[in-house]
Amino acid sequence: MTTKIIGTGSAVPKQVITNDDLAKIVDTNDEWIRTRTGIQERRIADSDTGTSYLSIQAAKKALESAGISPQELDVIVLATSSPDHCFPSGACEVQEAIGATKAIAFDISAACSGFIYALNTVYSFFQSGIYKTGLVIGADTLSKLIDWDDRNTCVLFGDGAGAVVVRAEETGVFHMTLGSDGSRGNVLKCPCRTTDNFLTQQKPTLGFMSMDGQEVFRFAVKKVPEAINKVLKESQTDISEIKYFVLHQANYRIFESIAKRLKVPMEKFPTNLEWYGNTSGASIPLLLDEMNQDGKLIRGDKIVLAGFGAGLTWGATLLEW
Repeated sequence: MTTKIIGTGSAVPKQVITNDDLAKIVDTNDEWIRTRTGIQERRIADSDTGTSYLSIQAAKKALESAGISPQELDVIVLATSSPDHCFPSGACEVQEAIGATKAIAFDISAACSGFIYALNTVYSFFQSGIYKTGLVIGADTLSKLIDWDDRNTCVLFGDGAGAVVVRAEETGVFHMTLGSDGSRGNVLKCPCRTTDNFLTQQKPTLGFMSMDGQEVFRFAVKKVPEAINKVLKESQTDISEIKYFVLHQANYRIFESIAKRLKVPMEKFPTNLEWYGNTSGASIPLLLDEMNQDGKLIRGDKIVLAGFGAGLTWGATLLEW
């Protein structure tokens, strides 16, 4: 039993924030951001737009793309590091909003690797024979967790959601690998709240994201090629057979380093971080939907998805479109 994507969808906030806009609030400029990251602008959610809202919109579009009803879904998994609530889960909010009354629904958190983790979780359900049709969503509104006085992080991230409908099939290609290294968790972190309560006479306060950019860069350019080579080796697939490498959209320089290590031309690494920035768990499905809408993906194409992020976590998936 394998897994195929049969529909895609995405949603982003309307508000566009350019590099020039950011230069008005922190010590930076357009050239500095573009030359170091490749990012030109990003979408930022307003106070009325959250992770669940974007997830619902992306889910509806993915179902329409797949041509199936919500009642056909067996499982919904939402990958997010920035849910609107501690509970109920965002996935349950999606379930209610789209009317998928027969599906189980839950969230997982693996930061920017979240979509890969969620996709492989649903694949495991398919492999066991428990479920046959699933909805996998990656969504984040990290703008709500960013310290907008910290130029090391505020220039990087944007908000968005992407979704895919997947179905168990007898034939096809699907191989995966996942990894975690909790000993390096401090490299990229965001405390959800302080541990204060009424006993300490202090009210809990929200934390902000912090990141060691150089360490994340070194981690990504080492682990992502390793993960990709692993799935290719285990599936006995030659790298020349891969049409596209769809990576987590974090930094254009990371793509260049990974392409160099794999000895693959940059033309095989599609990007959209120029317009959306780093949308964390949303970045891979958001890009997949864009490619699908543009007709760049043809049935039978072999593509590799790969992500990396806080945890530290990483993963890669080889699949046949």
